[in-house]
Amino acid sequence: MDKKLGSYAFLAGIALAILSGIGIKAPFVVPILAVLGLIVGFLNVSQKETVNFLVAAIALMVAGASVGSIPLLGNVVSRILVNIAIFVAPAAVIVALQDIYALAKD
Repeated sequence: MDKKLGSYAFLAGIALAILSGIGIKAPFVVPILAVLGLIVGFLNVSQKETVNFLVAAIALMVAGASVGSIPLLGNVVSRILVNIAIFVAPAAVIVALQDIYALAKD
């Protein structure tokens, strides 16, 4: 059940980030994305996926900061990536803290 909830949270977070990025208005988008990100961080990322997840999270955040300069679609893509970064950042914090704890306890 936990894995399914995490999967649904991931899909909902990505969908909300995209829909909000293209201009569909939804109340409380940022807090909802953050809560969904926390759920994903706690339920979806296993110990062996930690490095890949954190590298992907960093790549998304860097891309979100630089893609806005692309003509025509840059602003929309940038808004989508910023929303995805808002979604992924809490998950990345949880995963990083879990990894630090696992390293420190040994």
